[in-house]
Amino acid sequence: MSIEEKFNQAKGSVKEGFGKLTGDTKTQAEGAAEKVASKAKEVVEDAKEAVEGAVSGVKNIFKKDGE
Repeated sequence: MSIEEKFNQAKGSVKEGFGKLTGDTKTQAEGAAEKVASKAKEVVEDAKEAVEGAVSGVKNIFKKDGE
């Protein structure tokens, strides 16, 4: 889980809220898009870490069998 992506999600939420408050639909849409993009990046990073952990685990299994 990336702290940077959590920060970007929060920033997008603030921007979206500011757009709602001021009636600026462009800013609101930009904030929502930033929030979604950051969440997607976070999901991809988490999936990558899970795959890397699984590959590492399989490698360790084969190392133990070969000893």
